[in-house]
Amino acid sequence: MKNTTFSLVVFLLSVSLSFAQNTAEKQEVISLSKTKWQWMADKEADKLAELFDDQSVFVHMGGSWGKAQEINIIRSGGIWYKKADIHEVSVEIIENTAILLNRITLVAEVGGNEVTNPFEVTEVYIKKAEGWKLGSLSFTRLIGTADR
Repeated sequence: MKNTTFSLVVFLLSVSLSFAQNTAEKQEVISLSKTKWQWMADKEADKLAELFDDQSVFVHMGGSWGKAQEINIIRSGGIWYKKADIHEVSVEIIENTAILLNRITLVAEVGGNEVTNPFEVTEVYIKKAEGWKLGSLSFTRLIGTADR
C-alpha cells in the first residue's frame, strides 16, 4: 500500500512539473512572438536575423522565400510591418518544436501603399542550444472575416 501511494504521489508530481514546464515554454514562445512583431514594426533587421534560423522560410500573399530575402525586404522597407493587432494566440509544443498561431489584423506598408489585412499567422519555432529560432512564418489571409 505504501509503495502504491508513493508511486502515485511521484507520478502526480512529475505530471504537475511537466505541465508547469510546458506552460512556461508556451509563455516564452508567446513573448518571443510579440517581441518579433515589435522588431518587425521597428525594422530591427539585425535582431530579426538573429531570431530567424538560417534555413527559415517565409510565406506571404505574394510568394515565399528564405531568410536573406525576408531580412532584405524588412531592411529596405519593401514590406513594413507597421502594427500587428493580435486577437488570438495559441501554442502547441511538440518535443523541440513550437507551433504558434496568431489571428491578427496587420497594418503594413507594401510598395509605398498602406494595407490592412486580417491574417491567421503560423509561426514555427525550433528550440536549439542557443534558444528558440524561428523556422517558418506563414500568412494566410482570412476571407470574409471582419476586422476585430
